[in-house]
Amino acid sequence: MEKHYAVIGDPIAHSLSPEMHNAGYKALGIDAEYQRFHVVPSNLAETVEGLCALGFSGWNVTLPYKEKIISLLDNLTPEARRAGAVNTVKIHDGQRIGHNTDGAGFIRSVEGELNGFKGKKAVLLGAGGASKGIALALTEQGMIVHILNRSPEKAQALVQVIRAEGGTATSGDFAQGDWLEQVDLLVQTTSVGLLGEPFPFSLQGISEQALVVDIIFNPSQTAFLQDAKKQGCRTLNGLGMLLYQGVLAWEFWLGGQAPVEAMQLALKDQLLRRMFYKG
Repeated sequence: MEKHYAVIGDPIAHSLSPEMHNAGYKALGIDAEYQRFHVVPSNLAETVEGLCALGFSGWNVTLPYKEKIISLLDNLTPEARRAGAVNTVKIHDGQRIGHNTDGAGFIRSVEGELNGFKGKKAVLLGAGGASKGIALALTEQGMIVHILNRSPEKAQALVQVIRAEGGTATSGDFAQGDWLEQVDLLVQTTSVGLLGEPFPFSLQGISEQALVVDIIFNPSQTAFLQDAKKQGCRTLNGLGMLLYQGVLAWEFWLGGQAPVEAMQLALKDQLLRRMFYKG
């Protein structure tokens, strides 16, 4: 019997998750289909009810619902509970189980570019759902985390969550500062740049040793990453995180080992198509 999966968010047209997952199903001969659904805020609860009524086996959650969806679920995995955010939902025995693969997916995407994590300093820009999962995963690896957010109280709240879990974290102003000279890993987790808009501040003065990551993958080179390159930094976009959080979501839903290579090829193919065939 065919299984059904999806991704929900606002906006959602940019998502490459359907192509990635459907390529994986095809590679392993699994009878399943993955779709994308644009969900406006007023329809979130109705959408969740609808997905359940239609027999969906699970779905991914992207901006801006990773925190808002929690009240609509029956239970959370330890990863989702610690992060206070959900990017993957599984229907199990009629229960809606929320999970978070953002943090572990991010670690897998950057570990080959960092010579270890322990004792190094990470600065995260933003304190939303994605940032929570990433911040906790980094502190679990022994990194010291500094969080900058436009709403200071939200950054401070995340710092308290990290400290309660035994991690080391601080917060600061969403602006240039001395932190630029001391950062080993800089992660841009907000939606700024998704529509091609410039980043609010320059990275001038950043350590050239820093690895700079923007979790946005389309466009592949945001203004933020372009600035980081000008400063001599190594850069990564969010394609690797998208791949590995998807791989971990797959394995949460279906068990076994996901076909990573097939999923990665599908992502790269779709990005090329979108570059040459706009719209």
